[in-house]
Amino acid sequence: MAGGLTLLAGQPTGMAALAALALAVPLGLFGGLYGMLLGHGVFRPGTFGPVGLYWMAAFPVSRLAQEILAPTGGLAEGVPAFLAYQAMIALGFAIGFLWLHERFMPHWLVRRAGDNPLAQDLLGTYLRFARVVEKRKSARKGARR
Repeated sequence: MAGGLTLLAGQPTGMAALAALALAVPLGLFGGLYGMLLGHGVFRPGTFGPVGLYWMAAFPVSRLAQEILAPTGGLAEGVPAFLAYQAMIALGFAIGFLWLHERFMPHWLVRRAGDNPLAQDLLGTYLRFARVVEKRKSARKGARR
């Protein structure tokens, strides 16, 4: 998206590629760190609060790295204002990240669980979470009847 918006703003292709890469790399690293923390039990599936706080720190740092490597004038108001604005945007990013992560991660874990004990443990965590959610849904449906 960053590359496409940069192109749309009339910047050259090289700048668009740099903008995309300068944002994708830090976000990918922070996303990988999230996966590692999830695997070690720091985060739990289905909880937004801790993930929202995580991305309120990680997203602004990623955007700052992008702005330093591919400047667009976003720092004109100063670094504190830039970081505060990015922290607000981060909650929307966190919702999307968590939604996608919880939809795709279990499928990947099923493929990896056979030869990776950590993936097998994390898959077990997702399965327990799915059972809890299903039980809650069943209880609500039963209460409505």
